[in-house]
Amino acid sequence: MKKDEYIFFYTFVPQIKDTSMVKHSQWSDEYWLLLMQLYLKKPVGAKALYSKGLVNLALELHIKPQFLYEQMLRLRQLDTPRMERLWEKYSKNPKLLSKSASRLRKMKGFGQADVFFDGVEVNESWEQDFRNTPLNPPVLEGGSTHSRSKGEALTEIMPVQLIMVLDLYFRLTPNTMVKETPEIKALARKIGLSVNMVVEIMEIYQICDPYLNRSEQLTSGLVEPCQEVWQRFGADHPEKLAAFAAQLKEYF
Repeated sequence: MKKDEYIFFYTFVPQIKDTSMVKHSQWSDEYWLLLMQLYLKKPVGAKALYSKGLVNLALELHIKPQFLYEQMLRLRQLDTPRMERLWEKYSKNPKLLSKSASRLRKMKGFGQADVFFDGVEVNESWEQDFRNTPLNPPVLEGGSTHSRSKGEALTEIMPVQLIMVLDLYFRLTPNTMVKETPEIKALARKIGLSVNMVVEIMEIYQICDPYLNRSEQLTSGLVEPCQEVWQRFGADHPEKLAAFAAQLKEYF
């Protein structure tokens, strides 16, 4: 730690002894500032596990949302004198909190796993769900798998969107996987895809589904990412997927 970073760390961040049973290898007491900043955003309070703000912070720090969520619950408990001092210093002074958080983010290597976490193994497996996956070839938003009309090309998609569609897939029957179905319209609005795109994804899942015994060969750029999501969740208990999808709703 360089001199200016040392001064910042011990001047702006009251040191808080971690009494929890689990200590994340990439957690630093400096991050209490970022968690507090998120906590104080309206509506004030602990944010949902997969809320966009918490997920984005988790991506920024390369720390799982579950760990940050647990830390945020600790943040509001004021369970140590030093935690109380953190609140006393920043909770009524949003400008100071914003300035300190901004300064932390400007430190060399912040948010860069290869620099900031040098020598620490960074496992980004969970992060891939929230990062855009390129589609090759791009998929036209305006049409279906077999007959696409001219429209805007979709060049990337997030696995979390595909996970949400798969959850609905297990709640419908093939003859209801059409654009007129209210649940499909509602999901499309929720996750930011066109209704036709959601229907196309469901067509691909039907081909992945061994119980339907469909053998069509599709060339859509959505095939590979859909197959990857199916391999992860298709053979598991639908209840697990449903519970995960229910939490993911907070992200959209």
